[in-house]
Amino acid sequence: MISKFFIEHPRFAIVIALLFLLAGSIAITTLPVAQYPNISPSLIQITATYPGADAATVRDTVIQPIEAQLNGVKRMLYMSSTATDNGAAVINATFDIGTDGDSNTVNVQNRVNWASASLPSEVQQQGVIVKEKSANMLLIISLTSPKETHDALYLSNFMSLYIKDEIARIPGVGDVTQFGELKYSMRVWVDPDKLASLDMTVDDVVAAIKAQNVQVSAGAVGDAPMKEKVPMRLSISTQGRLATPEEFGEIVIRAEKDGSQVKVRNIATVELGAENYASSAQVNGKPGAMLAVYQLNDANGLAIAEACKAKMESLKKTVFPADLEYGIQYDTTEFISASIDEVVETLIIAVLLVVLVTYIFLQDWRSTLVPTIAIPVSLVGTFAAMSVLGYSINLITLFGLILAIGIVVDDAIVVIENVNRLMEEEGLSPKDAAVKSMQQVTSPIIATTSVLLAMFIPICFMSGITGVMYRQFGITISISVFISMINALTLSPALSALLLRPIDRKRRKFILFRWFDSAFDKLTGGYMAIVRSLLRKAVLIGGAYLLLSCSLGWLYGLIPTGFVPDEDQGAFFVNIQLPDGASLDRTIEVGEKVRQLLGGDKEVRDIFSIAGYNIITGVQASNCGFAVVMLKPWAERQGKGQDQFSIVRKAYARLAQIPEGSVIPFGLPPIPGIGTTGGFSFVLQDRTGTDAEKLQTVLNSLITEANKSPKLSGVFSTFRANTPQLWLDIDREKVLKLGVPISEVNSALQGLFGYRYLNDFNLYGKNFKVEIQAQPEYRKDASNIPSVYVRSNSGEMVPMGTFTEVRTRFVPQYLSRYNMYSSTTVSGSPAPGVSSGEAMAEMERIADRILPTGMTYEWTDMSYQERLSAGQTAIIFALALIFIYLFLVSQYESWMIPVSVLLSVPIALAGALLSLLLLSITNNIYTQVGFVLLFGIACKTAILIVEFAKEKHEEGMTVTDAAAHAAKLRFRAVLMTAISFILGTWPLVIASGAGAVSRRSLGTAVFGGMLISVIFGTLLIPVFYAVVQMLINKTCGRKLG
Repeated sequence: MISKFFIEHPRFAIVIALLFLLAGSIAITTLPVAQYPNISPSLIQITATYPGADAATVRDTVIQPIEAQLNGVKRMLYMSSTATDNGAAVINATFDIGTDGDSNTVNVQNRVNWASASLPSEVQQQGVIVKEKSANMLLIISLTSPKETHDALYLSNFMSLYIKDEIARIPGVGDVTQFGELKYSMRVWVDPDKLASLDMTVDDVVAAIKAQNVQVSAGAVGDAPMKEKVPMRLSISTQGRLATPEEFGEIVIRAEKDGSQVKVRNIATVELGAENYASSAQVNGKPGAMLAVYQLNDANGLAIAEACKAKMESLKKTVFPADLEYGIQYDTTEFISASIDEVVETLIIAVLLVVLVTYIFLQDWRSTLVPTIAIPVSLVGTFAAMSVLGYSINLITLFGLILAIGIVVDDAIVVIENVNRLMEEEGLSPKDAAVKSMQQVTSPIIATTSVLLAMFIPICFMSGITGVMYRQFGITISISVFISMINALTLSPALSALLLRPIDRKRRKFILFRWFDSAFDKLTGGYMAIVRSLLRKAVLIGGAYLLLSCSLGWLYGLIPTGFVPDEDQGAFFVNIQLPDGASLDRTIEVGEKVRQLLGGDKEVRDIFSIAGYNIITGVQASNCGFAVVMLKPWAERQGKGQDQFSIVRKAYARLAQIPEGSVIPFGLPPIPGIGTTGGFSFVLQDRTGTDAEKLQTVLNSLITEANKSPKLSGVFSTFRANTPQLWLDIDREKVLKLGVPISEVNSALQGLFGYRYLNDFNLYGKNFKVEIQAQPEYRKDASNIPSVYVRSNSGEMVPMGTFTEVRTRFVPQYLSRYNMYSSTTVSGSPAPGVSSGEAMAEMERIADRILPTGMTYEWTDMSYQERLSAGQTAIIFALALIFIYLFLVSQYESWMIPVSVLLSVPIALAGALLSLLLLSITNNIYTQVGFVLLFGIACKTAILIVEFAKEKHEEGMTVTDAAAHAAKLRFRAVLMTAISFILGTWPLVIASGAGAVSRRSLGTAVFGGMLISVIFGTLLIPVFYAVVQMLINKTCGRKLG
């Protein structure tokens, strides 16, 4: 017997334990810390630009050819694309979890190369970019000028010049995006009237600037080869690129015969402005600059955040001017840190509760020390294995360790309780009692540990997010339980022999312990009376139990389904969408209204807003914007109605009062990097063609019906098919008669009403664009277009009004596709008290009822993952029970005895389901993890009784006597381990603060299951054994006991 060796050589056992502690302690300092394991799918983004093209043209000529080649690329889950009316094309290819981002990028790049020949030449010249894109926005860095010394232009460019590149170089940063960027540009604001009065056109100005703002290589004198020797070689330089508005203003456009000159400053205002003014950033109502930092999927978020903060502090000391402040108002690592801190606190409380229970039962500090030591050895040692496996310290692994507390102490409790019993009943010395105890309990300890390990084998083969989370949870518990088994076979018996003292029967116990023993003796007497009564009716009770177990399927179906529950992450977004065609100024005003409505709430810490950008679709549009509302820390929001969900519901009602447009708040996605919104993501597809108006009509009907449903809340879409657009109808016959080249018309429109890129200039060591555009008053509305003059071939100036007609038409602002079909995404949330699974089922029910032929739907982002995992749960439950059963068959060399152990599972499952039903908690991924764990814990408890009953029956006892004797013998140990486990999970049940929803889901399932199991399981397990053993005896022809 291995334990006897360690009883005789205790230092050997202590050294093994110290090695676990040392290795684990080293690993803790090196393990990365994250909210979740790496469960975000790999995202590869393709971007291209077709200058001057509308959304339909971009879709047909750019997106469709690329998608045709991209379709079917290795391990891609789905792809989505967006074409905008400013010529931008974005295609996102989402790959399976666990795939390598670099390999995915190469595969996508190869497919894009195949499509390159089909793309328009203008697109090829601009370039098609393929890169791995992270959707996990880690934090947002802001710049403000408290005294408003610096304007928005300065703030934006300071961010771009001095901060953006520094942050992008931090290891683990996947991407940086500047919201509301106002990148420097030399803006030439042309006066069309002055141009016309001087018989000049935009092309004249463009040609002059291009000719005179150019960097040339002027060569050198004395450069080899020379016919004769020269003493010097001197390079030649001349005026190259211009640098200041004054220099650009002095560019000569035309020299007159009388010696006078027409310069740029005569027909235009030149200033250092922004490349475009399509968006704007506000921080708490003041102009600001904002930089979003995205982390790579496998990076350490906390380490990136710390590096960003350190870099910003360094830059503040070295390059920041006066009246410039930075802030990191949006920081998702605050939630991660707070969640981890809450879980660690729960871990400590659980340890203390387990130790307290152990002490109350054992009533001796020496005895209590033995199982107490097992806790840090098992838990800390687990970190070493996690390091080897490449795991991080995250919520899933920490949840595993919390639940492991009550399990790892079990084996040590079984050892020490049995040693104490033998010392008291047989008067053995500590060493002899330890040796005899290990002869009795070694087999149950190995069996119970093996059952737990066998139970988690099936989850190693699960796919998707569920598979990764189950796997990390199961392997973490398995490692800690395996280490606890090693402790129980080595350290616990060694310490028992070393630390314990012989029982002094004359010693009078402390009065509280006497009361406890008296009460426990009465409890044991009552327990045995009930057990004996049940054993007399064993067959009847067994049959009734089987019938009740069949009702578990009905009870399971009553629990609403979910996936990863939404958490109070301390922030939420507000989507702002004004009527189609609304100007940026109007969007900014609505953003300010949002700040005024929500900024005064006591729960709100900061609000910053972006106008001109749609956070959901990534489309730039003047009528779109979003706001980010940061809430105060969780410790300051403990009152009723101060959680994020209540605040969002109140905000929804208040923001609905804004008449200017649709303003809808929504939560963050529960898993960073998967989607941009909380709730569900429903994709409406038109598989009949590309009729945007038809899609809009069906979409409107769907959203109207969805918002009528009591199960859904805040259902919306940002898609609009009727954005007003000016259509310039050019009479080409008149143009030809007037001798006006079409290129002149296009050039005038682009140079006056668009912003035309000319060339570059240098400033602060970087290149910036030179752009030309009409002054604001000449491009206010459609009436300005006919008054623009163009030059005919004869040199005559012709107003565009003579050959054009301006009309208004309605087109989509952007066009989306999902898996190669025209589509639009519908976002929404479950109503209060409704699970995500119920909300998704309701959306499907509505869609099935109202969608016409040719219209269908799919799910994306988190909803896709939820649907993907839906069919796996039942399989995992079944496989877990099969693996437990097969192992017990090999353990007991019997096909029937393991059934008596497995019959304890329905009791625990019923307790868990009832707890979830009573507390209105969904059946989500955490509760399902709890179910699997309960299977193992219930079997472990049953094994302790069945093992002893089987031994006594084989020694000659009748079945009922053996069952009753085993129940009495193991009652104290079973109750002790069960109560330790139950109290160890209690802090999860009453969790509050960051990450509380997940902890309560897991804790309630496990706590409820074990509570019912300890009450009814301890009574019924002897009955299960008796019934099964009777069947065995009857089958084998033996006498029934």
